[in-house]
Amino acid sequence: MVCRAYLKILGLALLLLFSQVEFGFSSTLTVTDVLGRKVTVRVPVKRAIIAITPELIPALDIWDQVAGVSDWAEKSCGVYRPFIYQNLKTKKPTVGRGMDLNVEATLKLNPDVVITLAYNTRVIEFLESKGIKVIAIWPETIKDLYEVIRLNGKLFGKEKRAEIVIAEMEKMFNFIKERTAKIPSSKRKKILHLLGKPNTVSGRIGITNDVIELIGGINVGKEINARNAEVSMEKIVSWNPEVIFIWGFAHYDEAWIYHNSQWRYIKAVKEKRVYKLPSWSSWSPRLAPFALYMAIKTYPELFSDINFEKIADDFYQKVFGISYYLVKKYENN
Repeated sequence: MVCRAYLKILGLALLLLFSQVEFGFSSTLTVTDVLGRKVTVRVPVKRAIIAITPELIPALDIWDQVAGVSDWAEKSCGVYRPFIYQNLKTKKPTVGRGMDLNVEATLKLNPDVVITLAYNTRVIEFLESKGIKVIAIWPETIKDLYEVIRLNGKLFGKEKRAEIVIAEMEKMFNFIKERTAKIPSSKRKKILHLLGKPNTVSGRIGITNDVIELIGGINVGKEINARNAEVSMEKIVSWNPEVIFIWGFAHYDEAWIYHNSQWRYIKAVKEKRVYKLPSWSSWSPRLAPFALYMAIKTYPELFSDINFEKIADDFYQKVFGISYYLVKKYENN
């Protein structure tokens, strides 16, 4: 009787112990997203739809926790595409564009959470009405991008990995700042960043302005208190930028600028210092090599000893676990 009672007590104690262990591993995370909505999800997330920032999938190695991605990831994201086309990882179902999700495809995947742009609030509200958790993001600064990476680290139980990724980015940013720190104010280059239309320029709000300042440049569009705006040709001529960068996804290039008579009196055009940027997302760890590319083009004399592709490859291997050269191949196809 005593032995039997002892076994019952022991069994009850073990049951309580395992219940506590299970409870300890079962956790929730409440996030206040960019729309000010409080979203509570169980973590680590098991089935997520990544409708934006697909490059965080290999960066954080969350392949097994992703149920679906945007069309853009499969069609245009050079970091994502080689993994699925080289059979390195499982191809994920697509759910439309980040700014216009296919609601039917999203619901069919039954995700724990959808991470998407703070753009189409109508779709977000509809998904929520169907019981789908949605976190909206829109990183305006480099600091915001770090927070998005950290958020994904918390959601997927990859906090340590997220910090490693950020540390690699910081290492490259600090390298750039060390090279450009001693440039006097009078020698800092005036930079113009053009978007989809040649007269649409980046203003003071957004990651692009952060990058221009980080590399030691002066954003001539900073007087515009917006992410971007259309301006007159007269305004661009009055700014007289010394370096012009064209958004990588724009449907025009340096040749268009060089052969357009309206641009011929601008210093950057006269000195052949117009550059089409790589077609990379700036909401990615690749923002670091992206900034290095811009720094090299802006101040080639300060980076003459630098082999960009070698440094980029080292970064890609450490952050994404894939070669820069392989990624470049898939971005050109």
